[in-house]
Amino acid sequence: MTKRALVVWGGMELHTPERGAHVVRDLLEEDGFAVTVTSNYDALGADDVSNNDLVVPVITDGTLAPEKMNNLIAAIRAGTGLAGYHMGLATTFRASVPFRYAASVYWVQHPGNIMTYKVDVSRPDHPIMAGIESFEHTSEQYYLNYDPAVEVLATTTFSGEHHPWRKDVVMPVVFTTTHDKGRVFYSSLGHTADELEIPQIRTILKRGLLWASR
Repeated sequence: MTKRALVVWGGMELHTPERGAHVVRDLLEEDGFAVTVTSNYDALGADDVSNNDLVVPVITDGTLAPEKMNNLIAAIRAGTGLAGYHMGLATTFRASVPFRYAASVYWVQHPGNIMTYKVDVSRPDHPIMAGIESFEHTSEQYYLNYDPAVEVLATTTFSGEHHPWRKDVVMPVVFTTTHDKGRVFYSSLGHTADELEIPQIRTILKRGLLWASR
């Protein structure tokens, strides 16, 4: 049977969410998915959202009515995958405690804004990271609050140049986890859609999307 995915975009234009959503669509369609792309947040809480094998919010902040959030969380708990990159998951639906629990990550800062930093592959044995070596990347280096239950696949280390009190902190960049029966994937890479064309970032995202799908 053909797998189905729902990609919902919105929020801050500086993240180029519509373009990013279509990159996600293209990656999934390459693997035979039937993909719906929309800017209607309510699609994430539709009565039939559980029919999707994967949901991908490419959303900065936003809100979802409690009854619709209940539908989304129930779908994830029943096995619908949840995946996101950069602002997606880490900033999506900031005020929703149920979503924060499922997403397992929350953005809090990017000291220095756009800068060059290193992404260290910590799990080269994991299928998402196979064949990818540590690399330098120029973008926002995300400082996150995250669930200790996550399985970290890649990290970055803060130099302390901009926030000395966080010198040598090692932070996840790519991780997986589960929320009941649903698989969850997150990568902090991809401030704009242009960054999703970088080979390592594109490969990590595509593999993560496929890993998270039911």
